[in-house]
Amino acid sequence: QLPLSLLTAAQNKPMLVELKNGETFNGHLVNCDNFMNITLREVYQTSADGDRFWKLKECYIRGSTIKYLRVPDTLLDAVKEEQTRAREAGRSARGT
Repeated sequence: QLPLSLLTAAQNKPMLVELKNGETFNGHLVNCDNFMNITLREVYQTSADGDRFWKLKECYIRGSTIKYLRVPDTLLDAVKEEQTRAREAGRSARGT
């Protein structure tokens, strides 16, 4: 559940996406779905060999092609805190 909640919290934040073929995309997350398909805006695409660069207004990346995602570290901490609060709220609600 953490990866999807992390992506949801990362909307409008900068991120780096590396594909299985070695290409990288740097941009701001617009949208994501349950299959980790994502849409980025203001994107800089780098070829797998690092020799070519493209600037794209927007791009769609299929989740099954993603090798890894990098989001700001502060975002990870915020999502973990929110999940902890939600768990604790669920426990206290069951006790009443």
